[in-house]
Amino acid sequence: MATSASIHAHEQRVEAARYALLRRLAFAMRHHMVVHLQPIGMITEVMERRLESGAPDLTQIRDAMAKVNTHSRAAVQSSLDVVSWLAPEDGQLAALDEAVRECVGLLRSHLNFRGFTLRDETGTLARQVSRPAVRSVLPAVMLAVTDAAKSPADLAITAQAREREVLLRVELRPTQGAPGFTGDAHYRLLQWGDVEAIAAAEGVACTREGEAVVLAFTA
Repeated sequence: MATSASIHAHEQRVEAARYALLRRLAFAMRHHMVVHLQPIGMITEVMERRLESGAPDLTQIRDAMAKVNTHSRAAVQSSLDVVSWLAPEDGQLAALDEAVRECVGLLRSHLNFRGFTLRDETGTLARQVSRPAVRSVLPAVMLAVTDAAKSPADLAITAQAREREVLLRVELRPTQGAPGFTGDAHYRLLQWGDVEAIAAAEGVACTREGEAVVLAFTA
């Protein structure tokens, strides 16, 4: 029987693993939030120059304002989406392929810079799974696997549906070519123990098979 001290130690381990993951995702989240804000600045600069002219083209001004409005709505949605990564809602579901695309989209640029090419080979698989579980466990696996590997390499994600669960397989496939860049120092490398702690907290079975990691999500 687990004692209160062992339970507290386990909770601290999970909290530390989650914090390390979020620190590693912070740069990608920041880029995700500002990607729609940068065009707004450029568009408004062009609008200012046109308004300062003797006879501004009002049609062009209206078109520019429409673009600013579109980017503003997208920026708000991106910010709200990042908040949902930081404070997920309990019981929130998503189609597996959609949840995988979110994680791949968030980390693609970061991993490409380091010499790893993400390959989403899940196809169309709309089985409903826990979105917070995928958002927590899959990025942790992607970072832990690449932290322990040398680039260049492909990181392929495949999926298999079963009666009551969906399996995700994250496999490292070494390739030929120049290695990527290390970039700025990480907060810290993610270890396999971090992945196990997060997966257990999310109720996800996680096993290693050579160069691959298999995740079982309840569907």
